[in-house]
Amino acid sequence: MLSMTSLPQGYRALVIGASGGIGSALSTVLKGDVACGEVVALSRSGTGLDVTNEESVAAAVAALEGPFHLIFCATGGLTIDGVGPEKSLRQISADAMMRQFALNAVGTALVTKYFTPLLPKKERGLMGFLSARVGSIGDNNLGGWISYRASKAALNQILRTASIELARTNPEAVIVPLHPGTVATSLSEKYSGGHERTEPAVAATNLLTVLNGLAPQQSGQFFAYDGSRIEW
Repeated sequence: MLSMTSLPQGYRALVIGASGGIGSALSTVLKGDVACGEVVALSRSGTGLDVTNEESVAAAVAALEGPFHLIFCATGGLTIDGVGPEKSLRQISADAMMRQFALNAVGTALVTKYFTPLLPKKERGLMGFLSARVGSIGDNNLGGWISYRASKAALNQILRTASIELARTNPEAVIVPLHPGTVATSLSEKYSGGHERTEPAVAATNLLTVLNGLAPQQSGQFFAYDGSRIEW
């Protein structure tokens, strides 16, 4: 059973994108932690939160009262409006690429802008975001998936930059992008290529375990579900 031992007894958690496969599992796992005092779940389908719309994000935050010791953003998209990842440069569509950036990059920036003020100022606070190993520039040996890769690389840079600023106001905070592995959700179903997929509950536990174990000095780095650091 998960135990977020680095957080105080009765800590409050917030999950953004809680209606998705991983987001829903994160909410369930956190509710099962006896140390957790409250889990607040936000999503487009459940509460109307659209992370690509600044007014929607601002309104969601205005309705909340902090602090939250743990905030996890589980939003993201690989296939958006029926358009999946490109296999070659010839398949690039400006509209499809903009939609990838709107959700994966701009959405991350807006969540970071509006939700980081809800973290504790002097206590330990954790903030995790779903990224993907394919967002690593140094680890890219296959090509393809250009828009998705680039949007996740942008997500990583946004969080790296945010971590530097956050360290000045919240010295005990950790904010990181996390690679969940190949998880048995609708996002990965068409693209798993026969590879073994992890159940959402297991993936959620892995992600929270990694986040729980990070020190403030590791804020802004990029980690995988097994705790290993991924190159940029």
